[in-house]
Amino acid sequence: MMHGMNRRFVLAAALPIFLALTAAAPPRRAVRSVPPPPAAPLPDLVRVAMVTEKGTIEIDLDVKHAPISAGNFVRYVDLRKFDGMTFYRAMRLAWGDQPNGLIQAGLRGDPRKVLKPIAHEPTSVTGILHKAGTLSMGRLAPGTAAADFSILLSDIPQLDADPKATDAEGQAGYAAFGHVVSGMDVVRAIWDSPLSPTAGEGPMKGQMLTPPIRVLTVRRVALPAAPAAAAALVK
Repeated sequence: MMHGMNRRFVLAAALPIFLALTAAAPPRRAVRSVPPPPAAPLPDLVRVAMVTEKGTIEIDLDVKHAPISAGNFVRYVDLRKFDGMTFYRAMRLAWGDQPNGLIQAGLRGDPRKVLKPIAHEPTSVTGILHKAGTLSMGRLAPGTAAADFSILLSDIPQLDADPKATDAEGQAGYAAFGHVVSGMDVVRAIWDSPLSPTAGEGPMKGQMLTPPIRVLTVRRVALPAAPAAAAALVK
């Protein structure tokens, strides 16, 4: 996923006048830097519209239950760092009801755009489980997530944190932080896009989209009015 030219004027006749003016001028006051106002706190739910080459996906980010992960995503949106990123991977699981798997997008470590990694928010803390339509942070080890994420096409409970697991990875799981509210047909179209049989390393080999699907823009959008509020307006 940031000369000046020294001009020397030789004005011997004017120099005494210049010195007199500077001597009479009042001393300059030190200019204090004013810190920028603090950012407004995010609402419990933030909706964003992700416009892709295949169509638009609308997503609700659960700031209330996953403030670190959802807040991180909003920050990338507000800085417009996600504009031009791609969906680059489609993991297709052969078992279970189809479609089964996920698509993955993000900045892939672009040093010009990637911000600092964030702390890990396990599902055992947030209560947001890996269901169809869920957004989940991509990472290596816990605490390395930054600007890559997945959208699930099916329930994948194996990604949830399992405190009873015998290994650290299973105990940590992945951080879920939002869900798709419209555009799952677009998610499916991306998942169905052609894959390269040779691109990718390790378990990702054969899962890389070719070509990747470009994301044009990602922007905050207004949440729809609550039914009660809408009824009151009608009256």
